[in-house]
Amino acid sequence: MVKKREIVKGINRRRLLGGATALGSLAMTSKVFSQVKANRDNLPPNLPEWTPDLGPGVDVNPYGTPSIFEENVIRRNVPWLTASAESSVNFTPLQDLEGIITPNGLCFERHHGGVPEINPADYRLMINGLVDREMIFTLDDLKRFPQTNKFYFLECAANGGMEWKGSQLNGCQFTFGMVHNVQYTGVKLSDLLSETGLKPKAKWVLAEGSDTSGMTRSIPIEKILEDCLIVWAMNGEALRAEQGYPVRLVVPGWEGNMWVKWIRRLEFGDKPYMTREETSKYTDLLSNGKARMFTWVMEAKSVVTSPSPEKPILQKGVHQIRGLAWSGRGKIKRVDVSIDGGKNWKTSKLHGPVFSKSLSRFTFPLNWNGEELLIQSRAIDETGYVQPHIHELQKVRGLNSIYHNNSIATWLVNKNGKVENVRLG
Repeated sequence: MVKKREIVKGINRRRLLGGATALGSLAMTSKVFSQVKANRDNLPPNLPEWTPDLGPGVDVNPYGTPSIFEENVIRRNVPWLTASAESSVNFTPLQDLEGIITPNGLCFERHHGGVPEINPADYRLMINGLVDREMIFTLDDLKRFPQTNKFYFLECAANGGMEWKGSQLNGCQFTFGMVHNVQYTGVKLSDLLSETGLKPKAKWVLAEGSDTSGMTRSIPIEKILEDCLIVWAMNGEALRAEQGYPVRLVVPGWEGNMWVKWIRRLEFGDKPYMTREETSKYTDLLSNGKARMFTWVMEAKSVVTSPSPEKPILQKGVHQIRGLAWSGRGKIKRVDVSIDGGKNWKTSKLHGPVFSKSLSRFTFPLNWNGEELLIQSRAIDETGYVQPHIHELQKVRGLNSIYHNNSIATWLVNKNGKVENVRLG
């Protein structure tokens, strides 16, 4: 096992941004994640206090809510990351979730102009441009088409972007929490186009949202016809307002800013529209000052959710390293785990079901004896793509990039079981 004094030379310890605000945020997080203490009077062989209590009936919560003991499992934000509440982001608590499905109320949010409240009776989807028949669809019109149900992850292109130059945010939620995974219900966009028709010159689509930011993105026609969806439900219920109610666009495997929420219009043209969000934003700035555009695919990525800064190891003995992996190219084929900073890798157990362009759950047994560990995970997808090290990405893009950071991450497990976000040199 590598000694701590040897690790320090190769580790760029997390640098907290934002001064006192950041420190206050982390102090709050530490308090929130403190362990719930057991009441000894409720432990065997005693009769627990709740046994004779009938408790409230079914009318107390017409819409069910989690147990009060799970009240800390919430989305969180970092106030100094964005300018205002209307243009902001919060993060999914990945470390507290099970399986591969993200509950609707915990899916991360990213807004550019606040959340509109749209009456579904007033909703309309316009399709115009290089089509044979320009049409307007109501929500009821959309629901008359053949329905499809698909599991997909949605990830912000900036997820992990704060880590590009070094380890920054000491938390699984804050570092990787701009991703979620749900079952979407809707209609294939290709089915809608069977009604409107397409002119031969139609090569691109301008997707336009209804929020005040005028969020618009260009999407190539090949992707539209392959697997894009127009959806109105997630995980069996209507979209939440913050997730695009009543209707949003789904662009499987591609960066989240293209999944236009509150979608109101699709205009078909013969070239990309070069909108603000694909010129001044969501490009990869290279070391020579030039920027790469249209790098849409979210490549294979993984994260160990436990142990993590929010999930320290509390005692010696047998534990399970747990995590999530995903790829915008298709299915996850394998996830390898290392406990010595990448010197040795072993294959983890991949839990089914494994869907294409969806989160997958992996576990790996760990018998911890109190030694320091450097825990990493490395995803491999069905195309053979292997999750890279940060130095491999920086060799191509330099140090200016913040988008599409799918590099291998490292958690340092200290001898006391506490976990830190670190960068290996």
